[in-house]
Amino acid sequence: MEIPESEQTTIKAIVKHYEAHQGDGFRAHLGGSLIGRPCDRALWYTFRWCTDVKHPGQLLRLFQTGHLAEERFVTDLRNVGIKIFETDPATGEQFRVSACNGHFGGSFDGVGQGFIEAPKTWHLIEMKTHNEKSFNNLVKKGVEVAKPEHFIQMQVYMYLANPQLTRAFYIAVNKNTDELYGERIRLDPAIGKATVERADCIIASDRPLNKISDDPSWYLCKFCDHHSICHGQEAPAVNCRTCLHSTPIDSGEWHCSRHDMEIPEPVQKTGCELHLYNPYLLEQFAEPIDSGEFWIRYRLKTTGEEFMTGTDKGQFSSNEIQAVEDKSLLTDEKLTGLKKQFDGTIQQY
Repeated sequence: MEIPESEQTTIKAIVKHYEAHQGDGFRAHLGGSLIGRPCDRALWYTFRWCTDVKHPGQLLRLFQTGHLAEERFVTDLRNVGIKIFETDPATGEQFRVSACNGHFGGSFDGVGQGFIEAPKTWHLIEMKTHNEKSFNNLVKKGVEVAKPEHFIQMQVYMYLANPQLTRAFYIAVNKNTDELYGERIRLDPAIGKATVERADCIIASDRPLNKISDDPSWYLCKFCDHHSICHGQEAPAVNCRTCLHSTPIDSGEWHCSRHDMEIPEPVQKTGCELHLYNPYLLEQFAEPIDSGEFWIRYRLKTTGEEFMTGTDKGQFSSNEIQAVEDKSLLTDEKLTGLKKQFDGTIQQY
């Protein structure tokens, strides 16, 4: 007889462990593994830490499966005589590339020489795992068409590598059958250059760039991490990168104009009590109509009523704006009256 499953099981505990240790997901730089995605606005939101993405434990474990496969890939390649470096001999760390004053870059899986197709040529190596549907599409169409994100990733890594690499070897595995696929990719400097220029535009912009679609039900938008900000009324995460006073500067650093200081990365993630939203981040539900040095007055697009954000008594802090799901409450007379009378704050539970 089957034992009834309780609410607390070993499997559930494993899944919850992954979820509890996933961190905040904020990456200091705009990643080369993402730059091949088609929506400029989504990439800008990611760079500006607008959404604190939390993945379910099963998906996190799937991500780890991809990392665990790399060791086997390396063994397989070495077994057929390919010389591989997984780390940069000059640093002892993973191979890295960067551009755009240190705000764009990434790391690649390794470099190798001795591929049967071109024994003397050094290749950048990129290793990926696929489900069966994705793998079959890859075999049929090749990486450029089937996986454009991976193709752009390799192009920009080859372009930025020092010394520049002219070839990449893409090795993939079907997780259902263990079938392998390999493809050599030729560097196209024009693609590499255009990709870096695109990254630079995203990083330098002080406002969200064009979205790929205005239709919230379109499949790329529907499954985007930033859907509720881009198409809904959710306010972004509160941190230094969503604040009006922060700007990316040289050497991968950020500067706060209000405190006139560089902002260390750990501080960027929490911000300070003086946080003031970049007004472009609230454009889905409100438009700015007036401002002072440390406050902004908005008009709700749904009702035409006004509210103020800032840190003075009666004004709404960024944390309060994020906490309120129904943005019409920001103009509710009873709520604003209580705030002014008791100097209260709104919190999300």
